[in-house]
Amino acid sequence: MKGWIGSDVRRMLIFPILLLLLYSLSILLNGQNPLQGTLGLVPYLVVFPVLYYLARRHRDQKIDWIDFTALMIFLLLTNYIKVEPSGNLPFTGKDFGSVYKMALILIAVYSFGTLRGLDNIGFVPVLNFKFLWIAIWVWFVFYLFVVIVGYGVDFIKYVGHESITQGLLYKIGLTLVVTYLNTAIFEELFFRGILQNMLTKRIGQAKTWRIFWLWGLIISIPLALLVGYTLKGGMQWFPALMVLLIFIAAYFIEQAGKNNSGAYTGLAITSALFGLVHYHSGAIIYIGFACVAGWAYGYTYIKTKNVFYSAIVHTLVNSSVLIFGLEFVK
Repeated sequence: MKGWIGSDVRRMLIFPILLLLLYSLSILLNGQNPLQGTLGLVPYLVVFPVLYYLARRHRDQKIDWIDFTALMIFLLLTNYIKVEPSGNLPFTGKDFGSVYKMALILIAVYSFGTLRGLDNIGFVPVLNFKFLWIAIWVWFVFYLFVVIVGYGVDFIKYVGHESITQGLLYKIGLTLVVTYLNTAIFEELFFRGILQNMLTKRIGQAKTWRIFWLWGLIISIPLALLVGYTLKGGMQWFPALMVLLIFIAAYFIEQAGKNNSGAYTGLAITSALFGLVHYHSGAIIYIGFACVAGWAYGYTYIKTKNVFYSAIVHTLVNSSVLIFGLEFVK
């Protein structure tokens, strides 16, 4: 698509216009008004990043803070779009369960990948058994950590399954598919494919990861403490401890110099942010584990450069409670 578009502005506008037409047609066929309520934001969200990057027209220029601002504006506005009821295709639901989230995913890949020229977003479905193995062992190691620590702090309880029935297997299979399509792909695209990707490139441009590591730590620790101490329950320090461990791990990996400078600093910052935005869960321990989960997803992305495989880890993590018959005690 990049090659076909070239520098022709008219060709650059074809995809978003077509996307908006298909989106509006789907809404109208569902008997809804595409401009009613918060759904009226969707056309703006589709057009905003496209027009922004058409105005800048600098595919080959370095990543700057305005790129991060554009992403944050885009993501913040998506939180205001509410579609009720949820759960039915093609109009309602979440993420890949609704046409509006499909539109947001596609326009994000187009705007940041095609127009901005951000490479390695990794929104490419490929079958690679090496990548699949990476996803599986990362999930296993992470969940082993969760179980050990979770039992130690009385956060996890084993309830088990009465029996392994066809109904249970169907429920597990359905949960895996729905989680993958409804949550994992959407979050992995934005957190790993775009945000972590841009952070790594920005740090690499500076040719020093230490200043980003230091400021990431200085900002993340107080935020983690604030999150912990504004929620009810014990171990308010737990999210801050997990964030600290993430940054310590990133420091030693970067110091070893065996990887591209900045990759693990970007991973640490993104992981901390990913965990802390789970404030809505209301569970202090869960937020701390979400920070470490962000590391697991981001590490998979570093090794595969493909958000579909980090989404596999994300899906397995989110479904593990059902798979193993566990229960979180908030």
